[in-house]
Amino acid sequence: MKIIGWTLIITWSLLLVHCRTTTDDRQRYSGAYLGQIPPDSQAVLFAPDFITTGMNTRDITFTPDGKEVYFSVTIGNHTYATIMYSKEIQGQWIKPRVAPFAADLRYMSIEPHITPDGKRLFFASDRPELNEGSGPLNTDIWFVDRRGQDWSPPRKVGQPVNTEQPEFFPTTTENGTLYFTRDDPETGISYIYRSKYINGRFQDPELLPKQINAGQSRYNAFVAPDESFVIIPIYGRPDSFGATDYYISFHNEDDAWTDPIHLPESINSKSRHEYSASISPDGKSFFFMSSEGDKKTYSAKKNMTMGDMFDLHLKAGNGNSDIYWISASFIQSLRP
Repeated sequence: MKIIGWTLIITWSLLLVHCRTTTDDRQRYSGAYLGQIPPDSQAVLFAPDFITTGMNTRDITFTPDGKEVYFSVTIGNHTYATIMYSKEIQGQWIKPRVAPFAADLRYMSIEPHITPDGKRLFFASDRPELNEGSGPLNTDIWFVDRRGQDWSPPRKVGQPVNTEQPEFFPTTTENGTLYFTRDDPETGISYIYRSKYINGRFQDPELLPKQINAGQSRYNAFVAPDESFVIIPIYGRPDSFGATDYYISFHNEDDAWTDPIHLPESINSKSRHEYSASISPDGKSFFFMSSEGDKKTYSAKKNMTMGDMFDLHLKAGNGNSDIYWISASFIQSLRP
């Protein structure tokens, strides 16, 4: 563990050097959404070398004003899995750092989601609750509440949402309804549930219909704030380009859902890691995780050195999961 810990420190220190703030950085990383130019119909990496760095990166969420961002980073086979954040202070975005509520790296903290009103942040973690027994730990849904510029200490959502089964990937609607993933402990298959928020309490979760729970397995569904659609990563569909692809199902006033619609090739690919999506608070941009990578940069280069390989290791598009974004205008074009 000491070797792994020092490896993390050295890698992170080198990454910070690689991402050092220059005059150009200060100009680039200023304004809502880090001052990035909103993309059109072509997906591009989000904030390369600052948010998307070459490490396994996924699960991005913003405060309603777009000036504070939280995202997940994992190292190794989830040896370390934590939530990073950055925010704009005096017109400049600070270098990403581990969120205070995710600082204990003995435990996994991933999949942050800020509610549409910005008052609460949900996430998934396998940490124990204060004064909890020493039995086996499951991944449960946790939350922190906004307190001025900071967040409250983390707490479990509790029953009936959290159970002895693993729960993941919380997202919410404007009226507080919680969508999340729950794994079947016997089969390992993941299902999407919904829990309505009534009179300050989450209600018994309901298993969503086959239009949402399609394919061989599905997980990490992102619900639109107005509950008009859900983005679903689905495994095992015959039209999939890879192991898992993104699909969308639209919702109507009768609480009925359309059959899942395959998202376009500008988003889906042969990547095995397409299972985390979200929409910007202004509804204009679609964020998603992919590990498709870019093999063009170094494919023709000869006499590669260890330095070249290390540079590639710290570069987005190296085959680890990256965060991309694209205009969300395609959603309306898919609506039946």
